[in-house]
Amino acid sequence: MTVLNVALVNDYEVVARGVVGMLRSYTNRIRVVELDLNKQVDERVAIALYDTFAGTQGDRAVVRQLATNPAVSAVVVYSWNLDPVHIAAVLANGAAGYISKGLPAAKLVTALEEINAGGERVHIGGPTIPSVMAGDWPGREEGLTEREAEVLALITQGLSNIEIAERTHLSINSIKTYIRSCYRTIGATSRTNAVLWGIEHGFRPDRVRIEHPEPTPGTADVAVNV
Repeated sequence: MTVLNVALVNDYEVVARGVVGMLRSYTNRIRVVELDLNKQVDERVAIALYDTFAGTQGDRAVVRQLATNPAVSAVVVYSWNLDPVHIAAVLANGAAGYISKGLPAAKLVTALEEINAGGERVHIGGPTIPSVMAGDWPGREEGLTEREAEVLALITQGLSNIEIAERTHLSINSIKTYIRSCYRTIGATSRTNAVLWGIEHGFRPDRVRIEHPEPTPGTADVAVNV
């Protein structure tokens, strides 16, 4: 059986390591050759798995850049967002596949293999996605769900509620709900308290990604990662 070389792309080391931990029983099928935290993907890989936790979604410049990287054969977006319109936009943006973060490890591995073989491109499970406590994220040990942690990470990065809603493709009311439940869990009484708590508990990204605005038609697409 061919072993797939995969580069895992995420700005938070705890998240990247968590995905690697999920795959630990499948090293005969999947080999993570790069944790792309502070550098570009430079080793030849079959798949760059782009985890959207607290980052831009798959319909933005980062995925387009990965798709044009000669070291990357295919980009697969790994996300909680199951909106069909959004998924179609991600695929049109250059991604070869889209996988729900609600899938357990065995199905994640199978999905990656199928996408690599040119089969089914979208893997989101059945009509209802089970709640899978897969991988890891900052604040998990404090009782935060991954969605609450993602919202707190974006707050810690300085984004407003409107910007967070746009980044995550969630409604502003959903964002407010996650913020309230997050605050209750960590004992924060204000946004300033939440930011300070986030800084103290690993919610600043391990990689700082500087992106220029999305280009207008006819202009070059430029992004700088440091």
